[in-house]
Amino acid sequence: MDYTIISPEDLVLACLNNGEEAAWVEFIRRFQPLIAGVVLRVCRQWAQPSPQLIDDLVQETYLKLCADRFRLLRAFKSCHKDAMFGYIKVFAANLARDHFKTSRALKRGGATVTDSLDAEAVSGTVAERMSLSETVERKLIIEKVAGLLAAGTSGPSAERDRQIFWLYYRVGLTAGGIASLPKIGLSTKGVESILLRLTRQVRQQLVPHKECASDRDRLEGIRPADSL
Repeated sequence: MDYTIISPEDLVLACLNNGEEAAWVEFIRRFQPLIAGVVLRVCRQWAQPSPQLIDDLVQETYLKLCADRFRLLRAFKSCHKDAMFGYIKVFAANLARDHFKTSRALKRGGATVTDSLDAEAVSGTVAERMSLSETVERKLIIEKVAGLLAAGTSGPSAERDRQIFWLYYRVGLTAGGIASLPKIGLSTKGVESILLRLTRQVRQQLVPHKECASDRDRLEGIRPADSL
């Protein structure tokens, strides 16, 4: 199927329903300039942006759009032609603004967030508390893996390699889909090589002893796209 000639809404449906690499490549080709342009414009409103920050926010936009098994994309209902472009434009802008607002709030202290979480845990129903517990557990696992990755990667390609790891395990993109992303600069085989190396590295550190084997299984449990 030629994905270059179908509407944005049909393209998104093809990505969600079929998951073909060619569909995701076309999705990135169409929406990458929009996302990058919006992020750059918002960054300039708040600060003098670095190329690294822009790249990080662009990748974070993809991560959020694809999180929780593409929940945000599945929930979107188009009301007119090319509405998907408007939706992603607003989403990318809000995400970038939230980044700067959060950074500013953290400099002033983050007690409000902690208090809100504690209140929810205490006042919620049993089901809500269990859901919160599961979310926190996944968050802790992901934080543990992130720490291992940070400690085990170095050099000029370290940040790119960590992004590849998370795009595979949290977003659920294939190696070919990751290779098609701007700034990755690798072939599908190159991406697969990095994934193999980092996965082995993390698993070895997660399971230093036989009695900790359950931790290794949890690595696959964060794929695809756990929503935090």
